[in-house]
Amino acid sequence: MKRQLAGLYAVTPDEPRTGVLLRKVGEALAGGATALQYRNKTAASELKREQGRALADLCRKAGAAFIVNDDVALALELDADGAHLGADDGDLVEARRRLGPGKLLGASCYDRIELAAAAVQAGVDYLAFGSVFSSATKPGAVRAPLAIFAEARRRYTLPLVAIGGINLQNAPQAFAAGADAVAVISDVFDAGDIAARAAAFTRLYQQQRMQQ
Repeated sequence: MKRQLAGLYAVTPDEPRTGVLLRKVGEALAGGATALQYRNKTAASELKREQGRALADLCRKAGAAFIVNDDVALALELDADGAHLGADDGDLVEARRRLGPGKLLGASCYDRIELAAAAVQAGVDYLAFGSVFSSATKPGAVRAPLAIFAEARRRYTLPLVAIGGINLQNAPQAFAAGADAVAVISDVFDAGDIAARAAAFTRLYQQQRMQQ
């Protein structure tokens, strides 16, 4: 059964040391992250396989969704819960066909609602918009207004994910705007206490849902 994305959607940093990466991810999962996206833009193929296999196992044990960034073939090889594709990462219709109906497929829609329309038509399971705030990971990324979440919610029933520059201070704005989940790298994995930071994001999500 497909998992619905909600709350903290942790995205891995580019960490070449597998042991360090596993420790950090384990702490984020312990703090309540409901999904993990494996994203490593610098690793060679064999390291990605090594890290991906270990992360997939961690996520299964924690009951969290494990999603691979940009690479449908790797997602299938690892028997991940799904894949996430950007605009230049391949055709969504073909990705949906390869993954089959039982896997999650997410799409980056940036600041463009028309990309969301095409993604929905292709059969994705969630829509990601951003960068909603200034991002140190992608300083040149296009900015998406928070109002896009309300527009997307009027049109679609799929889970909406906010990404880009999200931290504990601004995450409430993303949730209040209509995001179901926040995708976070630095503010979780650079924290002195990763589990505590993940738990704080989880509480923010729960508080926002209670207010709605």
